[in-house]
Amino acid sequence: MATARPPAQEVDADGVPVRLTSPDKPYYPALGERGTKRAVVDYHLAVAPALLDAVRDRPVHLQRFPDGVSGEEVYSKRLPRGAPAHVAAVRVEFPSGRTADVLRPRHAADLVWAVQQSTTTFHPWPCTAPDVEHPDELRVDLDPQPGTGFEQAREVALEHLRPLLAELGLTGLVKTSGGRGLHVVVPLEPRWDFTAVRRAGIALARELERRAGGLVTTAWWKEERGRAVFVDYNQNARDRTIAAAWSLRPTARATVSTPVTWRELADGCAPDDFTLLTVPARLAAVGDPWAGARSPAPLDALLELADRDEAAGLGDLPYPPNFPKVAGEPPRVQPSRARHDPAG
Repeated sequence: MATARPPAQEVDADGVPVRLTSPDKPYYPALGERGTKRAVVDYHLAVAPALLDAVRDRPVHLQRFPDGVSGEEVYSKRLPRGAPAHVAAVRVEFPSGRTADVLRPRHAADLVWAVQQSTTTFHPWPCTAPDVEHPDELRVDLDPQPGTGFEQAREVALEHLRPLLAELGLTGLVKTSGGRGLHVVVPLEPRWDFTAVRRAGIALARELERRAGGLVTTAWWKEERGRAVFVDYNQNARDRTIAAAWSLRPTARATVSTPVTWRELADGCAPDDFTLLTVPARLAAVGDPWAGARSPAPLDALLELADRDEAAGLGDLPYPPNFPKVAGEPPRVQPSRARHDPAG
C-alpha cells in the first residue's frame, strides 16, 4: 500500500499565506530531516530580509531541483506559470533579442513560493526594475581552476583585488560563492549599459592578471587557463548571473553564498562554515555585513583603464557561445581546434 502524502500546509510569510505541498520532500537528502522542503522554507523565512536586500526588484532566474539537489536541474529564466497574485514580474530582453517576463521578488512570500516551485538558488541580474538596461553592480567572479582552490581565491581577493579597487575609488563587497570561489560585488551608479560594464570588467580583470603574477587568468578557454584563478569577466554580460547573497547552493551540505567582512576573509573563514544549518544563527548574531555598505560609484576610472588597454592593442575578449557575434570580438573557437592558414 502506498504511503499517504502529508497534507499541504499554509505558511505565513510575513503576513502573506503561501501554500506548501509535500513539506517532507527531501531537497537536501544528505541532511535527512534537516534538509526537507519545509526546512528550506524555514531557512528562507529566517534570512528573508537580507536575501530580499540582494534580490528585491531585480530580474531573478531560478535554479530548481524538482527531485532534490541529487536529481536533475531545471534552470528557469521565465516566471513559472500559475504564479499567485503577490508574485510580480519584470520584462527583460535576452541576448537573442527575445523578451520574457522574469520573477521580480518584492516580498518574503515570493521567496517561499519559489521554494515551493523547487528553487534552491536565486540568480539575480545586476540591475533593478524598472530600469533593467543599466547595471548597478559590477561583479567579479573569482573561479579557481583545477590545481587551485579557495585559498588561492582568498589570496587574489585580499592581496590584489581589494587594493586595486581602493586605488580606483571603488568599494568591493565580498561573499563566498558556496563552492570553491569568491564573488566580489562593486556597487555602481546605474548610468552605463551592459556593454560598458562588461568592458570595465575586462579592464579590471586584465589589471588584476598583471598584478597577480601568474595567479590570475583572464583566458576564456579552459585549455589556456593553467593552475590559476579565472576572473570570469563575462559575468558582466547581459543575462549572466551569479548566486544571490544568502542563497542556498545545490551542494550535499547545503552551503550558502554568504556575505563576509574582509576581516573574516583574512582570518580564515571557509565555504563550509556557511550552510543551511548555520547561516540563520550567524545572521541573527552578527547581522548582514553588506547592510548599509553599498556606496555606488562611477565607472570612469575603469573605463579609462579600458581605453589604455585598447590603445596598447588589447581589444575585446570572447563572449559566451549563446551570444550573437559582436564586432571586434576575437574568434570564438577553441584554440586547439582553430584552423590556421599556412599563408598567414
